[in-house]
Amino acid sequence: MPKLLGIDYGKKRTGIAETDDLQIVASGLTTVDTEKLMDFLLDYLSKNQVEKIIIGESLDLDGNKNPIEREIEKFIQKFKKKFPEIEIVREDERYTSKMAFDAMLKGGVKKKKRRNKALIDQVSAALILQSYLYGKNS
Repeated sequence: MPKLLGIDYGKKRTGIAETDDLQIVASGLTTVDTEKLMDFLLDYLSKNQVEKIIIGESLDLDGNKNPIEREIEKFIQKFKKKFPEIEIVREDERYTSKMAFDAMLKGGVKKKKRRNKALIDQVSAALILQSYLYGKNS
């Protein structure tokens, strides 16, 4: 079964997560510089079968789009041109950075590692992907 990828798109860094082969569990994969995201995906997709990419939808508390959404939408259009066979799904990403930090805290991650914003982005991507999986299976 093809994997699913989760993306927490940011101006500087983008967190990436993937599912296991059965699409049951989401795990953080890596964090890449956003300017190198397409290169990373080209390489990853040449080596892995991916059915869908779940990209966080950046909304404020009232449900309005945040300014980063323009950049995300540009990225999605560029991605669709290169990979029209891979479905893109948007998933609300409100609170994922806070939830990622809390999860690391509860998981016993040391203070120095919790300050690592790249790790927070990676965990956020896993939360976005896991949220999608939960909604898909409920």
